[in-house]
Amino acid sequence: MKGFKAFLLRGNVVELAVAVVIAVAFGVVITAFVKDMVTPLIAAIGGQPDFSTLSFTVNNSKFLYGDFLNALIAFLIIAAVIYFFVVMPYTAWMARAKKEPAADPTTKKCPECLSEIPIDARRCAFCGQPQPS
Repeated sequence: MKGFKAFLLRGNVVELAVAVVIAVAFGVVITAFVKDMVTPLIAAIGGQPDFSTLSFTVNNSKFLYGDFLNALIAFLIIAAVIYFFVVMPYTAWMARAKKEPAADPTTKKCPECLSEIPIDARRCAFCGQPQPS
């Protein structure tokens, strides 16, 4: 029981639980936004006042595709918000924070004439002096 308690009180589990609760609340807000704001806006343009009433029947089975449309619009809005307000800023921040390692030098200075020569050269191309290894 002690190990289970330690597992539950670890930071990752608590943070994950908070994230799930916030995500569910955010989903409810977006669903209400779609139902109360987006659908009426589309209805003003297209003439259908409520998507949730859209349905068709096959062999006495009723298919409520209007609810599906509302859910699809809510999903697309949530996905767009997550992408534009979480993924893009995080990616940009990580790109700025990432430090590229310095490239290995391909040249060195000749100790005699101070000219730039290839790093593997055994003699300087400018002064002809042998190079230390």
